[in-house]
Amino acid sequence: MAKEKEMATIVVFSGELDRALAAFNIATTAAVMDIDVTMFFTFWGLNVVTKEKTGAGDKNQLQKMMGMMNKGGARRLKLSKMNMFGGGKAAMKKLMAEYHMPSLEEMIPMAKELGVHFLACTTSMALMGLDEKDFVSEVEDFVGAATYVEKASRSKINLFI
Repeated sequence: MAKEKEMATIVVFSGELDRALAAFNIATTAAVMDIDVTMFFTFWGLNVVTKEKTGAGDKNQLQKMMGMMNKGGARRLKLSKMNMFGGGKAAMKKLMAEYHMPSLEEMIPMAKELGVHFLACTTSMALMGLDEKDFVSEVEDFVGAATYVEKASRSKINLFI
C-alpha cells in the first residue's frame, strides 16, 4: 500500500506584502519537499490573488467602498510594518532583487507550477463584492470554509498567516 502524501494548509488572511511573501515562501518550500499544499485565501488575503481592479462592477455601496480601499493585485500590497508611504516596500523589493529573491508576482505562478492549490473563500468574496472573474488564473476553486476545514483536518501542517 502506497504511503499517503503529507499535506499542508495555509490560510492567507492578510493582504500585506511581507506576510504574503512568508506564506508563499513556506508553500513553495513545502511543495518542493513533496508535500501537497493548499492555500486558502480569505478576507484581506483575497487581495493577494485578485487581479488589479479598474472598475466598480455590479456592487452595492459598501462593496464599492471596500473595493476603493482594496484595489487588489499582488503588486499593490503594502508592508505590515515600516511601509513609510511606500518607501519601505521599495526598499524591501530592492533588497529582494539584490539577493535574487523572487517577487510575490513571480512566486504566485511558481507556486502553481509546483502544484500548490489555490482556493478562494466564497463567503469573503460575497462580502467584498468579488466574482470568480476578479481572480488570477492560478486560483483553481472557489469554496467555503468547510472545504478548508476538511483539508486542514487531514493536514500535518496548518498555518494562519
